[in-house]
Amino acid sequence: MAKLHISTTINGEPEEFLCTPDETMLDVLRNQLDLTGAKEGCGSGDCGACSITLDGTLVCSCLMLAAEAEGKKITTIEGMAEGETLHPLQQKFLEEAALQCGICTPGMLIAAKALLDENPDPTETEVRFWLAGNLCRCTGYDKIIRAVLDTAADMRGAA
Repeated sequence: MAKLHISTTINGEPEEFLCTPDETMLDVLRNQLDLTGAKEGCGSGDCGACSITLDGTLVCSCLMLAAEAEGKKITTIEGMAEGETLHPLQQKFLEEAALQCGICTPGMLIAAKALLDENPDPTETEVRFWLAGNLCRCTGYDKIIRAVLDTAADMRGAA
């Protein structure tokens, strides 16, 4: 199968790669670009562990063909922090113990950031609805929801 040459931007940096027409973005991120934060939990878009943003829209990278990245801007969990400085959501997840095994954490963080980018003052119901596509088998969600709401409040206070 012929490979396609893709030019894109990942985490603010220009990136080029070759992929087959049927290769997923998740596979390219993990296997070619060594961006292993996005995890394959289900391979069918049901768990959210592979969440990334594509031009600001939350997507499951296991359902996205890598060829669709042509000319787009992708953000992965690796691009969330600024250098050594964690994003406020990442810091709050640590402070409030909103993670355990870590499989869902990158997807949760990317989804939560996408929510706060769109709605800086969400209700608890809105956070729960927004994160419904991200499954966690360890935390029970309460600490995650609290961390997102507390981060939103902190970020509004800093603005």
